[in-house]
Amino acid sequence: MLVTFGMVTPTVMIIVLIIALVLFGPGKLPELGKALGRGISEFKSATNGEEKEEKKEVES
Repeated sequence: MLVTFGMVTPTVMIIVLIIALVLFGPGKLPELGKALGRGISEFKSATNGEEKEEKKEVES
């Protein structure tokens, strides 16, 4: 059997989604998805903001 570490296959994603559905229920999943999306976008904007500030300091 081939073991792949760090690779997420479609089968693994389906299993994780089924477990999440059982644990949180269908009403909570959209809320969790929105919260996760907001967190990721805030993280991206924070990392991009730090890079822009560093570039401004270098140019000055």
